[in-house]
Amino acid sequence: MTAEVAGKPKITDREDIAKRLLRGSAKASYDPLIEIDWDAPVDPDMWAIRPERISLYGTHLWEQMTDAQRKELSRLEVASIATIGIWFETILMQMLVRHTYDNDPTTLHVQYAYTEIADECRHTVMFAKMIEKLGWEAHRLDPAAHQLGRLFKTIAHGPLIFAGALFVEEVLDQFQREAIPDEEVLPLVRAVARIHVTEEARHMRYAREEFKRDWPQRGALNKAYSRVVLGLVTYYSATRLINPKVYEQVGLDPKEAYRVAKKNPRWIDTKTWASRKVVDTLETAGAISGLGRYFWKKAGLLGR
Repeated sequence: MTAEVAGKPKITDREDIAKRLLRGSAKASYDPLIEIDWDAPVDPDMWAIRPERISLYGTHLWEQMTDAQRKELSRLEVASIATIGIWFETILMQMLVRHTYDNDPTTLHVQYAYTEIADECRHTVMFAKMIEKLGWEAHRLDPAAHQLGRLFKTIAHGPLIFAGALFVEEVLDQFQREAIPDEEVLPLVRAVARIHVTEEARHMRYAREEFKRDWPQRGALNKAYSRVVLGLVTYYSATRLINPKVYEQVGLDPKEAYRVAKKNPRWIDTKTWASRKVVDTLETAGAISGLGRYFWKKAGLLGR
């Protein structure tokens, strides 16, 4: 069911979409504490992610590493990315609570927002347990990123909430969809990915529809402001995916390895690949331009 708004594209009816999403949640929601075997050992001879997605793949440092170091790095990088996932999902939960605060709780689209908050609570616990199993300590982000997250969750309005959510969830989704069928990837990582991909498909549909509904209603000044803030958030998210401490843990010089990874064309291509769907959505809407676009490009999200 669609509604035509003068001067704006057709949009899907809000309550109809929310009704379908709520039905999907009732049919396919999971408790990770029950669904995943957390006592199973982590096989050190398996990958946690496809090797070509590792930040140092194809560099001279990669060539110098042993197979054991490479596989440990794969586990640590997945854990580091999951840490960013927790960071942003915590931000998202707070933004969704603020979103519901101003809306009618008897509407289905608000009830779905509450449902998503419940999902994200379980995902955060799931990621935290996976991080521990993979041998990583969840380090706090650097002060600049930490404070930006605090600011963003406080000031973000509708389009920023849902554009930011789309970015982080789409990037995680691409990595996880690739891992699920790969039998060389750890069963633990694949099990986490299956749950997250299933439930996040609904979250991304919700975010995409809310963004498309809200963005055209914003004025030129509001859109310009939103593009810059969104660019900053995506830049800090994308450039913090891999904490330099992972390199130190596998015996590399963290400063050198960070510099090498930052310039690694294969890693840039991986980030561009992972963000391609959300970039297409937001570029089509005109949400990536000007100074904001500069930050997307600087983060390696728009190709080389």
